[in-house]
Amino acid sequence: MRNSSAAAVAGMRAPRSARLSPAVIALVALAMTAGAALVLYAMGRTPICTCGTVKFWHGVVNSSENSQHLTDWYSFSHIIHGFLFYGGVRVVQRMTGSKLSMGALFLVAVGIEIAWELVENSSLVIERYRTSTMALDYYGDSIINSVSDIVAMMAGFGFAAIAPVWLTIALAVAMELFVGFMIRDNLTLNIVMLVWPMDWIKAWQTGG
Repeated sequence: MRNSSAAAVAGMRAPRSARLSPAVIALVALAMTAGAALVLYAMGRTPICTCGTVKFWHGVVNSSENSQHLTDWYSFSHIIHGFLFYGGVRVVQRMTGSKLSMGALFLVAVGIEIAWELVENSSLVIERYRTSTMALDYYGDSIINSVSDIVAMMAGFGFAAIAPVWLTIALAVAMELFVGFMIRDNLTLNIVMLVWPMDWIKAWQTGG
């Protein structure tokens, strides 16, 4: 009995990983996204497309309305962000032995995506896009588009958390190939052209 009591006390004192309820996670993610929207507004980003309308989908890449509406071809890239962030935080979790809950890891991913949206809409990166990639008419995302991109990442993270690894990888490859075929651009090409621009890729993307 004494040993059992001691074990029970030890179990009560043993540190446990913090667990956040789904409601708390949702509220924190919502607050983070709202905060990002406010920062983007302070950076001079327009709330919606300057055309005055809000579309669910805009599929014309070489236009002033690209990245101004709720979804577009680049929404697929943000879904893949979610896949990658989930894989990344899981690898780090296993390597470090972290006890963070999946909800906490999700919020870390949301923070990373928000950081990217802020950097992507900085004047330096916008100019980089316009000079080094096919996005000649790109002047930054509207706030509603950035918020939708963050939601797309959340959806990708959630899918990766419940789907088999092989299915997540297959879907990511399929989306990259499909988008690349449709618009001659995708997440992979976007990264390549930002980091190491190649004239022949830019010529192909612009139809040269």
